[in-house]
Amino acid sequence: MNNKSFQFAFSTSVNSSTVFTHLINPENWWVGLFGETIEGKSNEINDEFTFKAGDGVHYSVQRLIESVPGSKIVWLVTESNLSFLKKTNEWAGTKICFDLDEAGNKTSVTFTHIGLIPEIECYGSCSSAWTQYLKKLEAQLSTFPAKDS
Repeated sequence: MNNKSFQFAFSTSVNSSTVFTHLINPENWWVGLFGETIEGKSNEINDEFTFKAGDGVHYSVQRLIESVPGSKIVWLVTESNLSFLKKTNEWAGTKICFDLDEAGNKTSVTFTHIGLIPEIECYGSCSSAWTQYLKKLEAQLSTFPAKDS
């Protein structure tokens, strides 16, 4: 049994502080593919936002539970209704995380959706969607000014 959570990593020449500031607001990167709307906040611990996509096919509520500027962001999914699944609340209790590590003139960005594992129904379609969002984010960050060496 492979219970490894979905993970995607890349590096960028943008400094970790700038990447963090961009990521903490999901409207900067979790939009533009499936008619998404995001409402709420994600600045302070316990802030919540809702994510809706695909004409209501995906609805979830995320609460910011960890925020370490320039280093780490963790949202807990407190509610989910993924209408295309048999178990529509499959994301509830999972965590959406970004870990940033700056070394030299690069920042490594590691995204992990803790609990999105191959054994659950959503894994295939959700990991595919995450990959699309994260590749879009990587391309977006490549347009930012590089950090000073």
